Amino acid sequence: MEILELARGAGALLAVLGLLGLAAWLARRLDLHRRLGGPIGGRLAVVETRWLDSRTRLLLIRRDSVEHLLLLGAGGAVLIERGQPAAEGPRRAS
Repeated sequence: MEILELARGAGALLAVLGLLGLAAWLARRLDLHRRLGGPIGGRLAVVETRWLDSRTRLLLIRRDSVEHLLLLGAGGAVLIERGQPAAEGPRRAS
């Protein structure tokens, strides 16, 4: 009887993991992470990200038609450059 209960528990675990995998695949396929992140064509966007080391990164942020360069690290955030006109053409965050 114990083996039957173990097999039933393992089958239920596999079924749940399969459903989670299917949901993750559908979310990627339908780009739900971008759709749920905010309105398309919103005012604020992360244009580009560059890691400088394991704790520090540069972020290029666009607000309306203006770009700002931020340095994020263990000590906090530092505004490096602000108010630059945004470059023409769509870009994607990396």
